[in-house]
Amino acid sequence: MDPTESSELQALLNDAKNRQRFSRRAKPIGEVLSRLMSRRGYAQVQKMTELQAAVGQAVGRSLEKHCRPGKLSRGVLEIYVRNSSVLQELTFQKKQVLGKLAQIEEKIRDLKFRVGQID
Repeated sequence: MDPTESSELQALLNDAKNRQRFSRRAKPIGEVLSRLMSRRGYAQVQKMTELQAAVGQAVGRSLEKHCRPGKLSRGVLEIYVRNSSVLQELTFQKKQVLGKLAQIEEKIRDLKFRVGQID
């Protein structure tokens, strides 16, 4: 082997070592997706969809189309209802609805009903 060939070989070996040292490893797909979802706000949309399903299940089919969940703050879930008669009915059933919701989402400790727009 010539001295030039050995120096080229040595340079190639050093380059390979440097690449191995600084190479990026593949990130788990779950980590990449969770970052993407949090950046784009998809996690919040997904959580709201899950909360809507839970509220619908807790209030029953007859009242499900007349209410939607609002924000969840410090364990208190706001539920917007279409009109005052639905508000009164849900107020009567508050303990039962809260019990069902607490089984599904343990963060919920209380409910607050408000008349608001339902889309």
